[in-house]
Amino acid sequence: MQGLFFETDTGVRTVLRFLVLLIGFWTAWRTGKAVAEGWEGYARVFIYVLGLGVVMRFLHFSLFAGPFISPFYYVIDVVLLLAFAVAGFQSRRTTQMVDNYYWLYDRTSYFSWKNKD
Repeated sequence: MQGLFFETDTGVRTVLRFLVLLIGFWTAWRTGKAVAEGWEGYARVFIYVLGLGVVMRFLHFSLFAGPFISPFYYVIDVVLLLAFAVAGFQSRRTTQMVDNYYWLYDRTSYFSWKNKD
């Protein structure tokens, strides 16, 4: 398929890498939001992100011939995915607290709330 959409193989790989990262980060964000929807805690987010890290390693292995069993790259994937998952979790939890307990809490930012005075 080389030459059909792009001039070189590096163009295809760059686009695919961007799409894989975008899908992975979006999935981590949605995972964090889903855990918050169920009123679960950060431990559940961490467990789900560990599994998502394995999936991302597999995608890098199958699409880009990267190492599949590499603790170094797995930890990097998990840390990046965990950042997005925690952000999604915290944004959803803030919305839940402010909307469900509107008489107790005010929103201070997208990721936090405070007690009403």
